[in-house]
Amino acid sequence: MRTRHAGAAALAALTALTLAACGSSEVGGGGGGGGEETGGAGGGDSIKIGIKFDQPGLGYQDGSEYTGFDTDVARYVADKLGYSEDQIEWVEAPSANRETMLQTGQVDMIFATYSITDERKEQVAFAGPYFIAGQDLLVAQDNTDITGPQDLEGKNLCSVTGSTSAQRIKDEYAEGVQLVERPGYAECVTALTAGQVDAVTTDDIILAGLAAQPANKGKVKVVGAPFSEENYGVGLPQDNETCEDINAAITEMIDDGSWEEAVTSNTEGTGYTPNADLNPPTPDACA
Repeated sequence: MRTRHAGAAALAALTALTLAACGSSEVGGGGGGGGEETGGAGGGDSIKIGIKFDQPGLGYQDGSEYTGFDTDVARYVADKLGYSEDQIEWVEAPSANRETMLQTGQVDMIFATYSITDERKEQVAFAGPYFIAGQDLLVAQDNTDITGPQDLEGKNLCSVTGSTSAQRIKDEYAEGVQLVERPGYAECVTALTAGQVDAVTTDDIILAGLAAQPANKGKVKVVGAPFSEENYGVGLPQDNETCEDINAAITEMIDDGSWEEAVTSNTEGTGYTPNADLNPPTPDACA
């Protein structure tokens, strides 16, 4: 499957490069991207990709190494756009800064658990989705009492400061849950393994990534009862020319088995499996 698509992907990338050379806007267009280090349709020597640096299993920086499912998908897509791994410039993309980073050309595209929403589409464009996550719970490995958010009445639930995930459970499922905030999810998992909280909540694949860390293996598990849908897309500037090529690359990654391999390798040992009714997803048509 990969070989069959390679020629089409290369031709699409070459066409995009030619159009850009004739004066079309760059991937990171919209002011401030500039310079020779522009990626995608803008051509150049490198491509700037925004990821999370602090989400194990998804986007994580360990010295000069960048690991996780998001980075694996980003590498695959970049390759199909004509960029080798040593041409990728990884840029930290905190959640609150993602729209600004795309609008000002600080990055060419973003793979950072970036949920596609109508509100965000007013500011940026999206390719994908390349994964559909769902809010879930992380509990101790031997816990049999918590099977979903409705079981959290009177229990302690941890989430990251500023997140709406825990409040949603309090509002919709368990009014008596006691909310505990920590600066990051790693701190929440530490509180869980120490018995200070009963559960941690956020998107299921984020929880699986945390559970897959060597220090946490065998100590925690994902409940596996997601109760929301989060469509992770590739964030792009609104004036991009690469959405169709990125969607083609995502489809090829799914078809040739690389997508499943990336999910498995980044959540190994946790017992986690993506929601089979929603995954792997079919990318939406580009607007």
